[in-house]
Amino acid sequence: MLQLKKRKDGKVKHRFMATICFYQDSRHKESLRWIQSALGVGYISHRKDGISEVRINGFKTVGLAIEQLMPFIRFKKTQAELLLKAVKILEAVPGANLTDKDLKEIVGYMLAIQAANYKTRRKNTKEDLYKVLGLTP
Repeated sequence: MLQLKKRKDGKVKHRFMATICFYQDSRHKESLRWIQSALGVGYISHRKDGISEVRINGFKTVGLAIEQLMPFIRFKKTQAELLLKAVKILEAVPGANLTDKDLKEIVGYMLAIQAANYKTRRKNTKEDLYKVLGLTP
């Protein structure tokens, strides 16, 4: 996932968040422990609906995990490639220093990831994201 989150503190009123999630019925959470152990990152959480998940956050951590997993990815390869491109930009440039070009490129990756998913509840359009990021004239 690549999300744009609101921020209350600081000069910048938004931040990007990169996350990899592996979901599994909680009865089979041992597989998630194996994934977490094999990658050496992430944390396991248990939801009220009987689903457990391994979550990996952070631009650098997500980028390294995708690079490790890329040879094995079969179903979400497009999303992984796009997320990797986005986190490379986000990792290289501190949030407040992203150029308009960087922001537009990241928005493009966000929308392309959404489009590649089977079903996505699109909360924000390109125009909505541009407005939040201050990219409209």
